Amino acid sequence: MVNNHPPTRNSHDRPLTADTAGPAAQSWPVTTWQGWQHFVTTDPPAPPRPEDPPRSREERLAYHSAFVTVRTPAIDTLARQVRTLMILGRHQTTTARPSLIVTGPAAAGETTALLNVGRTCHLAHTRKNPPPPGTAHPAVPVAYVLVPPGATAKTLTTEFARYLGIPTTTRMTQAQITDAVCHTYNTAGVHLVLIDEIHRLNPRTTTGAQAADLLKDLTERIHATFVYAGINVTTTPLFSGLRGAQLAGRATLITCGPLPARHGPARPFTDVITDLENNLDLTSHRPGTLPRHATYLHQRTAGRIGSLTRLIRQAAITAIHDGTEKITKAALDAVQLDHLAEQQSRPTPTTRRGAV
Repeated sequence: MVNNHPPTRNSHDRPLTADTAGPAAQSWPVTTWQGWQHFVTTDPPAPPRPEDPPRSREERLAYHSAFVTVRTPAIDTLARQVRTLMILGRHQTTTARPSLIVTGPAAAGETTALLNVGRTCHLAHTRKNPPPPGTAHPAVPVAYVLVPPGATAKTLTTEFARYLGIPTTTRMTQAQITDAVCHTYNTAGVHLVLIDEIHRLNPRTTTGAQAADLLKDLTERIHATFVYAGINVTTTPLFSGLRGAQLAGRATLITCGPLPARHGPARPFTDVITDLENNLDLTSHRPGTLPRHATYLHQRTAGRIGSLTRLIRQAAITAIHDGTEKITKAALDAVQLDHLAEQQSRPTPTTRRGAV
């Protein structure tokens, strides 16, 4: 039996309604419909406004823990491409629709870009197509799935089923689960499928090849645009052999590489730093401090947006904890970053001398 509606936790739960998709959905992962619905309908953290009353210490700690998502060139490019490809493939039914792959090194913001564009598409669709009055089940325009470690065709299609709460049993074959997934996704009106951690697929193995073939099958049977994200996919087996050639022939590649310090007359990395600084909620921080340290920050993070955001968030939280309420170069230098950034880009003791 196939569940044709947005899902329940299992076959014994009551159907999902606006009430059950609310605060309780916070405990659901974003790879389930309930978790995704909570993610897209929850307002992102709001930066402080001059007319607002000061926030409490705990509120500001929570704010910097979540923090804002700044627009990057990769997010803007992905949004444009997704919008175009969804229109391009809208009436394509005989073959797989054109797809996108978002890739780059670790901590370059691939998942952030994927989730940001997914949220934008979801909200745009629901604004344009509000559910009729009295409808118990909201629209399901977007699906978000993670490729499981050591993915097989059956475990991967089970992840698709889990997102929409499609009941499965161990006795079901992969073909039965796939049929249920394709029918339910098309009935639910999924228009955009986001698949993260695609680098986990290895078509050189028997199980990996079967999983890759499953994805090809799903792109032809589900009436949606597929967008993948993964780390350095062009250097993985994913793009090798016949299956890799098929994927490369259908997918547009968007690279979330490290932001350059300069790009012609533009300074994209400094622009991002400025955006992040403008969203801080610290009582004693002087505007313009962080952009002045753009060279240091680029060296420290190797231009990776994920490492940069983490560095500034951690420094802000420390500044609230110790009462300084500002971020200085010395404060930035005291933050222990992720191992990748520390290993590749930690300044030498000479460059750290004279921090202010």
